[in-house]
Amino acid sequence: MGTNQASQAPTISAPTIRERTGSISTAEIVSVLKGEITALHVKQAFSTELAEEITANFVDSPGRRERKDGVPGQYVGASHYRKDAASYFTDSETARPYVDALFGNLVDPVRSLFDALKRELHKQGIELGLARSAQGQANVCRALSWSGSGTFSLDPHDDVAQVLCAGDDYELSAVAHNTVAALNFYPSMAEEGGNLRLWSHKPTVTDRKSQGVETTGYPYSTAYLDAVPCRDFLLRAGDIALIDGGFVHGVTGQSGNGRPRLVLNSFFGFARPDLVLWWT
Repeated sequence: MGTNQASQAPTISAPTIRERTGSISTAEIVSVLKGEITALHVKQAFSTELAEEITANFVDSPGRRERKDGVPGQYVGASHYRKDAASYFTDSETARPYVDALFGNLVDPVRSLFDALKRELHKQGIELGLARSAQGQANVCRALSWSGSGTFSLDPHDDVAQVLCAGDDYELSAVAHNTVAALNFYPSMAEEGGNLRLWSHKPTVTDRKSQGVETTGYPYSTAYLDAVPCRDFLLRAGDIALIDGGFVHGVTGQSGNGRPRLVLNSFFGFARPDLVLWWT
């Protein structure tokens, strides 16, 4: 962490937020991609029955692993975080059967959204595709259950730094110059807490350098964010959240019934005006 954390006050950027109940629309997704909406929270977006079956499949998954990158939690799938492209895409191919098994014979809500968005963007002359390399291609999502204790289950961070610094062997690094959209489906939530907190701050490269998080975007100190307004999204099983991942966000501490806070997570954004890439 940098030593001059207090020397540079964060710039406040007021987010545009929408919250409602029902199904998510492709028009809203495109609005987030284009930077018109900062955060979208859709309540009861998929059924509790589907949510419970996905959660049970995650708990029983032989592909469930402990994270070993300094972010406490368990996962099924692959993450590009702190990996070169060869490692990430190899991991994605290895994890694919386990990701598919999360849904079994169920309707996969993430794939359904991906397919609907692909059709919509195609009408506009834009291709939507999974990020890929010679080693393989990305999965449509990964499943994550944060286990951090304290004020935050997942510390404040942004998603742009890890994409911008992903490396020249990644085609997705170009997305960092546009909106990096973070998509979360919530099959299970803790009884208390575990909510998504979004701060009204979209850090620049200079901001990240001042905080010592230039290459990772993780974690921002609470002291740095102390004067920045924030908004908590009170999440329930069956909800979907879609945010501009360039804004600082985190997950509040959780407690209660022992149920896992489970999220199906994906990232996507414009790599070119005619190409949107999707990865995990």
